[in-house]
Amino acid sequence: MDYLSRLSSSYFCLLLIFITGFGWSNVAAIGINYGQIANNLPSPDEVVPLVKSIGATKVKLYDADPRVLRAFANTGVEIMVGLGNEYMSKMQDPKQAQAWIKSNVQPYLPATKITCIFVGNEVLTFNDTSLTDNLLPAMQSVHTALQNLGLDKQVTVTTTHSLAVLEKSYPPSAGAFRSDLAPCLSPILSFQSKTGSPFLINAYPYFAYKDNPKQVQLDFVLFQPNQGVVDPSTGLHYDNMLFMQIDAVYSALASLGYNKLPVHISETGWPSKGDQDEAGATPENAKKYNGNLIKLVSQSTKKGTPMRPNSDLNIYVFALFNENMKPGPTSERNYGLFKPDGTPAYSLGLATTASDGVISNSSSSGVNGGAPPLPPSTASSSSTGYLSISSATSPNQETYRFLGASLWLLVVLVMGVLKF
Repeated sequence: MDYLSRLSSSYFCLLLIFITGFGWSNVAAIGINYGQIANNLPSPDEVVPLVKSIGATKVKLYDADPRVLRAFANTGVEIMVGLGNEYMSKMQDPKQAQAWIKSNVQPYLPATKITCIFVGNEVLTFNDTSLTDNLLPAMQSVHTALQNLGLDKQVTVTTTHSLAVLEKSYPPSAGAFRSDLAPCLSPILSFQSKTGSPFLINAYPYFAYKDNPKQVQLDFVLFQPNQGVVDPSTGLHYDNMLFMQIDAVYSALASLGYNKLPVHISETGWPSKGDQDEAGATPENAKKYNGNLIKLVSQSTKKGTPMRPNSDLNIYVFALFNENMKPGPTSERNYGLFKPDGTPAYSLGLATTASDGVISNSSSSGVNGGAPPLPPSTASSSSTGYLSISSATSPNQETYRFLGASLWLLVVLVMGVLKF
């Protein structure tokens, strides 16, 4: 059998496995994070059918890799591209922002359906004043560049946030942003409201369980049957932590006057492997979290959260592949739904498995798949990729310690209600 036939046959096998094992036959609102911090990943051309095989219609990149943008041309898959934190100061200059757009976005439209650019990743919780000060001007410059090129109606501009932007998350109806972030958040939210871009949040219930496995009910974070939690202020019932987190963000936005701004989950996932002290990082738990989440999103009768039942859920699962060059604990390299050869990263509970070597490995052109170049004369070293999920690397330690504390507060209060 020639390579293309083998590839087609293998993907069909994968498709049957996923649909049968997970019930992913209708997942129009599901996206996938496609990171490339690895040296053994398949080429983007080989990734396209894999993305389609799981029913994902949206892909979030952490750069604007031209190979990926070309590969997804004429596929109908919506693409979100990223400008890393190292671009913040450069993108304040409208000329440089426009040069970047002309080099990294415009040439691929409309064949590649680029719909959004996120400028900066979790900037506000880095406690870096220069990054924070540069964020909104960079977002504004990128949007202005899109306007100048007549692209602002099809490409929006936003940024991603850690859940650590919240000061209070329980009950969901009392969700509030950190008071120290309000001065910089308000103008960003005003910009997003005027331009029609979504509020992106990275949320990981996994951390709540990992930090307190004896006190956090596993079923509550894995979307398994459980007695749930009732918000005492609204009477709304929650049977999973992620939806509580989403509604806490909606409440925080409403408290600042932005109750109509849509919330999208730009990252969420569960690792299939971890170190000895990383409780819950198992294939079975990863299967339950990701599988149950996608089933929930795909249910036509339940599109939103308890607070926003009529709002579509837009969720990007983290991540497409296990990435072998990510630093930090073992879990960091095991969030993928797939291994680099295209086979499932964990058992789908079926006797049949995909054939070995579904995808031929090919080295990436760079650690992160080739970060987009800065305009001429402003080039800097390329990004090492998106932020690590844990606090393993020093720039993120304070951010994720705060995230852990925030989730712990949520967990303690939730468990109190549940009388654990």
